[in-house]
Amino acid sequence: MQSRGAGYIRRMRALASRPATYSDLEQLPETVMGELIDGKLYTSPRPAARHVLVSSALGIELGPFQRSRGGPGGWWILDEPELHFGKDVLVPDLSGWRRERMPALPEGVAFTVVPDWVCEVLSPSTAKLDLELKLPLYAAAGVEVAWLIEPVNHTLQIFRRQHSEWVLQMSASGDERVRAVPFEAIELDLSALWSG
Repeated sequence: MQSRGAGYIRRMRALASRPATYSDLEQLPETVMGELIDGKLYTSPRPAARHVLVSSALGIELGPFQRSRGGPGGWWILDEPELHFGKDVLVPDLSGWRRERMPALPEGVAFTVVPDWVCEVLSPSTAKLDLELKLPLYAAAGVEVAWLIEPVNHTLQIFRRQHSEWVLQMSASGDERVRAVPFEAIELDLSALWSG
């Protein structure tokens, strides 16, 4: 009897000889995150604690945009939504939609409405994928603003889409306080991201 690990390795080798499909994503173990880009399956382990801390803290800080308590409201802000851009399936760390563009959440797991904002928390295992493959796809799909957060160096970079290219709008680090598009209605204390 073969171990579960050996079966997973066999499936990964079989994928190398054919385009990956959504069915391949569904067969991944729960401990593995999968994305489909240009017919190729990209896998990565679940995020490490520092990564999760930054992503969770940012979601809390942006709460006034989702709940309207103490802020403007008008947004859906979600952790790890499954974005479907044609045959590509991407899972950013956080995404946001203005409710005027997406009044209700979809019933299933697939989000086909392009988000207004995405955030990727860069880690050693995902940075290359996030920067080289996913960011260009977000721009091509029409995402307006992308944030990149580097937890080890405590940095935030904010990009706006111009045509199909990203243009750096702002860089901040450490314990700076910033008003960052598209959430400039509140001041974001970056130290909250690093300390939780």
